[in-house]
Amino acid sequence: MSRTNEDHTHVQEFFGARAADWDRKFPEDGPAFTAAVGELGVGPGDRVLDAGCGTGRALTPLRAAVGPSGTVLGVDLTERMLAAAREADGTLLLADVARLPLRDGTLDAVFAAGLIAHLPDPAANLAELARVVRPGGRLALFHPIGRAALAARHGRELTPDDLRAEHNLRPLLSGSGWDMTSYADEDDRFLVLAARRP
Repeated sequence: MSRTNEDHTHVQEFFGARAADWDRKFPEDGPAFTAAVGELGVGPGDRVLDAGCGTGRALTPLRAAVGPSGTVLGVDLTERMLAAAREADGTLLLADVARLPLRDGTLDAVFAAGLIAHLPDPAANLAELARVVRPGGRLALFHPIGRAALAARHGRELTPDDLRAEHNLRPLLSGSGWDMTSYADEDDRFLVLAARRP
């Protein structure tokens, strides 16, 4: 299932209205992004995508990790989020992660903060991320707080069908071309790492 115009409009309106204040609302998240990028394990010369980059909070630590010889590409569906990311160190592209304008196997890694809950077709969309990553490349699904803390922030309870629960996410990733290598769901972070299946 592809993202519909209605899906696009909803995402753009939701995040567009929050873009200007996003970083001020969550100022303490910077160290968590830096730590998660460190666990992704990218290095000098690597080509990395920040999928759903928002205001670009991961772009600076990604650039530091890959160095001047590497490539950092930030992709987002919302123009106002990209406008807020302009000062971050990466190439920015207005695009849908469901249909990336990239060749197969172009990248070494994908970093995706807060993205998975907003994917209209998680299996197909994760497969699209796998398509643009070389075999053995890496994926990080990240959020600066864990599932329980995030649910509490939004006034809801966790349910067994939560997409980010390990028992749901592991087979979803596997069916999309990824092998989960680690799963952490703690109060102060959610971080899942996976490797692109050969």
